[in-house]
Amino acid sequence: MKRRDFLKRAGIGVAASAAFGPVFAQGSPTVRWRMASSFPKSLDTIYGAAEVLADRVSALTGGRFQIRVYQAGEIVPGLQVMDAVQQGTVEAGHTASYYYVGKAQVLAFDTSVPFGLTARQQNAWMYHGGGIELFRPIFADFNIIQFPGGNTGVQMGGWFRKEVRSLADLKGLKMRIPGPGGQVMSRLGVVPQVIAGGDIYPALERGTIDATEWVGPYDDEKLGFYKVAKYYYYPGWHEPGPMLSFYVNLQEWRKLPKEYQQAFEVAAAEANQWMMAKYDRVNPPALQRLLRAGVLLRKWPNEILQAAQKAAFEWFEEEAAKDATYRKVYTAWKAFREEQYRWFAVAELGYGQFAFPKV
Repeated sequence: MKRRDFLKRAGIGVAASAAFGPVFAQGSPTVRWRMASSFPKSLDTIYGAAEVLADRVSALTGGRFQIRVYQAGEIVPGLQVMDAVQQGTVEAGHTASYYYVGKAQVLAFDTSVPFGLTARQQNAWMYHGGGIELFRPIFADFNIIQFPGGNTGVQMGGWFRKEVRSLADLKGLKMRIPGPGGQVMSRLGVVPQVIAGGDIYPALERGTIDATEWVGPYDDEKLGFYKVAKYYYYPGWHEPGPMLSFYVNLQEWRKLPKEYQQAFEVAAAEANQWMMAKYDRVNPPALQRLLRAGVLLRKWPNEILQAAQKAAFEWFEEEAAKDATYRKVYTAWKAFREEQYRWFAVAELGYGQFAFPKV
């Protein structure tokens, strides 16, 4: 489904035109923003959510609030989006907060942490569990206001040149894996690397890295990893529900008319929903194409899953002991996670274990 078709079918367009049209026609200002994405345009789903937002904002404001989206590298490199928004180089950005844990480890919880929340659970925490409210003052310290901006769902575990049968096979492997997943992998003996999406394939091809994770079958197929690494692992325990975020420079946000702020919030929520729905549509056939191309699908050995989970929570507790802000977010997140896990074990897992086919 094309983005504009989705926007029409979402049922907001006619009502928004009636509600906002006359207001914006009477002397409302013309606003033009630039939004820097951390992702290449070729990844139409993860990049496309920013275009969904831009299209919807324009529609809701009668074309008076225009946002132009720039792919990674057009204005700033993909891993410098937060700096660009913070400094006002661009008014807005679309990125993953865990790219910036070097600034504050707590930012990872705005995206995803190992053995954390699924996409639905992350949405529940952000919108109804206090997550957004916890993060607003944290991002304000960086001159940013943030909004949920999409989710990939549970990711895949990564591409490896050689089969991984045990913890011993991870020792010394150079793997592209950012954020908390990289922290946990380092405790298992992996040497983590942080590389922007567009640079991963050449690094894997040249042997600069031995393995990489990215997103899932649809995007991974586009980037061609299967051509240089045949072993494809699952599940992505390191990112069970990674949420992207829209960043807005706080000064620019405060300048907006209230109606434009509301239009932006509505558009961000729509883009957040759109991305997950799109990935759920395109990932299944992409996985089948990869398998037909000779990809070898492998489930992580229990030994590795158990060691990774133990290492993850040891690390969380260490960070919480050092940082009061981290501890505040982690404590709230952990309680929410435990509650969600109990419910999903009854409903979602109970159904899935019976109905889903065995891989």
